[in-house]
Amino acid sequence: MQSAIRQFLQRLIPPIPEAVRDEFAILSATRLQSQSRALFLAMFLTIPFVLYASSAGSALWIRYGMPLAMASCCLIGYISLIKDRNASGSPELAHKFIAEATFFSATICVLVSIWCVLSWVHAPADMRLFYPFTLAMGSLTTIYTLATIRLAAILNIIIGIMPITIILLLSGDPVGWSAAASLIMVTTFLFRLITQQNDQSIRLLVLQHEMRQLAHTDPLTGLFNRRVLAEHLERQIAVEDHKRAFTVALIDLDAFKPINDQFGHAVGDQLLVEVASRLQRACSDNGIVARMGGDEFAILLSPDSTISSSACADHILAALVPPCIVQDHVIRIQASIGIASWPRDGSTANSLLEAADQQLYAVKNYTDATNVFVAKHPKKLRSTTG
Repeated sequence: MQSAIRQFLQRLIPPIPEAVRDEFAILSATRLQSQSRALFLAMFLTIPFVLYASSAGSALWIRYGMPLAMASCCLIGYISLIKDRNASGSPELAHKFIAEATFFSATICVLVSIWCVLSWVHAPADMRLFYPFTLAMGSLTTIYTLATIRLAAILNIIIGIMPITIILLLSGDPVGWSAAASLIMVTTFLFRLITQQNDQSIRLLVLQHEMRQLAHTDPLTGLFNRRVLAEHLERQIAVEDHKRAFTVALIDLDAFKPINDQFGHAVGDQLLVEVASRLQRACSDNGIVARMGGDEFAILLSPDSTISSSACADHILAALVPPCIVQDHVIRIQASIGIASWPRDGSTANSLLEAADQQLYAVKNYTDATNVFVAKHPKKLRSTTG
């Protein structure tokens, strides 16, 4: 039973994907803030006409008290929105504004619904349809204004439309039945429209998010790409705080091509994914990791990094020491690393990367020369190491 209710609620109010939840909140808050001012003002200006047309058969607190309370709520809402409330300034402000709007709209809806039902009960027969008509116009407009906040729209339908609709259906009056049928039809159509608009907006945001991900990340490893690394470098350099130096490291895997040739590109790709994962764990919250292309990676350590520039190479190499097991193949990897620090080794992003690149290939050339020497003079190596 509980699972069935849960499934029904998820279909009624489907969860927004985590990746776009904040963006959707900002979008909803921006739209709601711009439209709510006009809604509150229109509802406030409608109250005098409601007071004038109200039935004399109702108690004074129903006839005058509740409309004046509704007018007060509308005035408070309008004044609060006139103030410079930048609800779209941040996700936190947007979520807070949406929660407040949901509660406030439901509160006004309760007042309107109670006023409508009690007025209908005490009104003469020829005046009764005035109240459902007035409520329907206000509630349906409010529901449309709350279209991007599905929970608030549903609450307004349940609180505002359902009670008077049920009363009209039970009234035994054919005219009441007709009015109830019209309310059900219009509300159903409006809710379907709201649902479609919500789903379309969410799909569009998800598509935009995926496009940004493709533009900013490496499709194989999921790391940032060269462009994002350059943007982070530019932003860090723009701070121009020479007391807060930072480090960039370029990592190039040694003898990766023979691994590709021996085991195939599928194994090579999985090996790159494993290397990327190890570099991310090694970097942790100290900076960002990017794939520059092929078997070359980069790490940008922040000024607040707990990994020092002098210990950076050893820290990274230590993460790559354990053998990788890829498709039952045990593969040991080695890497060459070039490190440059700002502002000592370069004052711009390009000069900093060039300095790291030069050091990388100096290390790589030294490693290659050492391997050639070992291959040609194994006896000298044994006598030296022995």
